[in-house]
Amino acid sequence: MNSEAPSIIGLREWVALPELGVVGLRAKIDTGASTSALHATEISEFERDGQRWVRFHAHLGTLVQRRHRCEAPVLDRKSIRSSNGQSQVRYVIRTSLALGGRIWPVEFTLACRKSMRYRLLLGSKALKEGHWLIDPARTYIQNKPLILTSGAP
Repeated sequence: MNSEAPSIIGLREWVALPELGVVGLRAKIDTGASTSALHATEISEFERDGQRWVRFHAHLGTLVQRRHRCEAPVLDRKSIRSSNGQSQVRYVIRTSLALGGRIWPVEFTLACRKSMRYRLLLGSKALKEGHWLIDPARTYIQNKPLILTSGAP
């Protein structure tokens, strides 16, 4: 358990995924979802040093579309039931997430979220691990994470 005192976030916050080189991403906080999800397309699995990896494009923004090519080790593949009741098998990756002044590892499923307003959904498991409290009446409480990214591919 995180020994830091909990901090407050709103229903929407700015985040970054520094290991993937992704900054300036708006996230929807969703305590009803256990798993976090990242909008990804052109997903393909490959092998690196005997380990399964996945290559994909992360999509940023809703009005102005930006794509960022990413690579990450595959943690798992799991069946996820979406909010509309459909089940699908998704790749699971673990990467660091920056929110406010905190950075911690978060598991994400890679999913097509193009019809969704927010390209990243932050679920309850990540919120517990990050030690956050949610004020549903507020948005963008935390400052945008100001971090340098690793410049992933």
